[in-house]
Amino acid sequence: MDSRITKDLICPVDATLRLIGGKYKALILWHLIAGPLRYGELQRTIPQATAKMLTQQLRELERDGLLHRKVYPVVPPRVEYSLSAFGRSLKPLLDSMYAWGAGYMNQRGIPITCSMARAEA
Repeated sequence: MDSRITKDLICPVDATLRLIGGKYKALILWHLIAGPLRYGELQRTIPQATAKMLTQQLRELERDGLLHRKVYPVVPPRVEYSLSAFGRSLKPLLDSMYAWGAGYMNQRGIPITCSMARAEA
């Protein structure tokens, strides 16, 4: 794990936020719960993320051991992302975040229109 994550770490909540607190990291992890996705599929699933931001977030998640990046030796290159065992361990947390957010939005009459659906995997 990168020393930027562990430097000065004293709080469990801080540890969690340092790992998944990026702008699109939780969304990326959520979508990978169902199984591996290619870069283009992630781009279509999270359209609000620019290509630069999505690439940065994916690199950080890979660096921190939360996902695997597999490059297939074909032309053009095919890249696939999947959760590592460490990344899959976040599923209960992501489920709780989804449930809490859905309750919050429902109480305020805000429709859920994003591409996220309750994960089944």
